[in-house]
Amino acid sequence: MSLVLVTSTATADAVRDANRLLKIADLGSRFETRAMDQTHKIIRTYSSIVNMSASIILPQKIKNSIANCYAEAYSWQRFAPGIAKIFADNLSQKELRLLINFYSNLGLSPTEIDTFKTMITKANQIERISIEYIFKNSESCVQRDAELINKFIANHEITNSNQITIQ
Repeated sequence: MSLVLVTSTATADAVRDANRLLKIADLGSRFETRAMDQTHKIIRTYSSIVNMSASIILPQKIKNSIANCYAEAYSWQRFAPGIAKIFADNLSQKELRLLINFYSNLGLSPTEIDTFKTMITKANQIERISIEYIFKNSESCVQRDAELINKFIANHEITNSNQITIQ
């Protein structure tokens, strides 16, 4: 029983430190900035495709609806607990605290350089696991976007075909 308690306490401490690291490193803000940039690129692509194929400009209301879907689907709050767990599972307590100190501008002691080097070798693996986690836990907005855009185009074409030109 005592081994289970020590293990669960160590895990809780590691997750707490990983959450602290995510906050200090401002990963949430950086993640959401990248997600927002990607969303703008997606909307620009949709707008361009619709404009080239149907000679229609997507209204801001549709663009906002698309942006809202991506903002919800890729909200940092959805991923932060899993990313913290990935950090806790792949970095030692010492490595987590070293990174916390590093991101808190407390520097790096020369005696910790080897620990830092070891930790850097884990970066690619942590990145790969994190990307897989985000991918597996992401909702797609693409189907919803396509339905929204197709409905808009169909309504636009119906409206235009119902207009009578008097000469």
